[in-house]
Amino acid sequence: MASDPNGSISSRSPANQFVQPAWRVALWALAYCAVLGVALLGNAVVIWIIVAHKRMRTVTNYFLLNLALCDVSTAAFNTLVNLIYAAHGDWYFGEDYCRYMAIIHPLKPHLSAKATLAVIMAIWSLAVVLAFPLCYFSTIRVLPHRTLCYVAWPRMADDAFMYHIIVTVLVYVVPLVVMGITYSIIGMTLWGGEIPGDTSDNYHGQLRAKRKIVKMMMVVVMTFAFCWLPYHVYFIVTGLNKRLSKWKSIQQVYLAVLWLAMSSTMYNPMIYCCLNSKFRAGFKQVFRWCPFIRMSSYDELELQNRRLRPGHQSSMCTLSRVDTSILSKDKSVCSRGNRSKCKPEPACKES
Repeated sequence: MASDPNGSISSRSPANQFVQPAWRVALWALAYCAVLGVALLGNAVVIWIIVAHKRMRTVTNYFLLNLALCDVSTAAFNTLVNLIYAAHGDWYFGEDYCRYMAIIHPLKPHLSAKATLAVIMAIWSLAVVLAFPLCYFSTIRVLPHRTLCYVAWPRMADDAFMYHIIVTVLVYVVPLVVMGITYSIIGMTLWGGEIPGDTSDNYHGQLRAKRKIVKMMMVVVMTFAFCWLPYHVYFIVTGLNKRLSKWKSIQQVYLAVLWLAMSSTMYNPMIYCCLNSKFRAGFKQVFRWCPFIRMSSYDELELQNRRLRPGHQSSMCTLSRVDTSILSKDKSVCSRGNRSKCKPEPACKES
């Protein structure tokens, strides 16, 4: 947040009581820098995979692209600045950046999985509207020994707490409730039963692919919920009990919950890589220079515009990993005309 994380905006105390030992600052710096490095690299790879490969330009992946861009901006412009201010209690970045932080920090869009550009624009518009009060009231105060960046609410005792309640409901509780209901309905549809009489390999392959996507998005949602819950609870609890802001260890509590919230920017690329074969193939392609990363011909086919170029998908025979490597050498495929020469194997899986 743009407010003083330690809750101290009074000028009565000239000394900075939030200065920490150098070793503790170094440990926090290592933890935050690890989040920054992993988040920037992982999300940059996700963006490249979606933008550079036509097969990956789907509606779902456009939302993942939007989420990756949000995570990159949050990690790049917010993580270290928050660490420096929270660890030392002194604002070094001027009033303009103080207002910028008020916009970008807690209100980046999350949890979009089911629409297109209009929904993305609506999410960003809501984020801007919710962040406007912070931007408008954010300011700095220069004290004898340090500078504070905080939100000067008209009614300091009530406005800040009410704002945190509204933000928590609109950007955390409501999205989680909506996504919970949505994925419950989707889950009952995909796992509750199958279309009677439809036993085609193509139908079952599409069903398995959809189930994998839903599982991946559910993990993304649960990760977001876990990472941001302590952050919202912190501001609600400290708003209800102002004395906690003067507690000796409150600075360490804030740094911990802030680190967990910021770490949410680095987990999504790991989730995509673990649970989606196309993203996994893209990560292998980027890191194939590593001695322990092996890029197979099956992985190369995953990111191509089509798994097999000639013929229709419904008439292709499905190939095992061994068969695909043979195909890449022979440049031969199975089609309607020579079905008899194909080995009878199950249909190609999409994931």
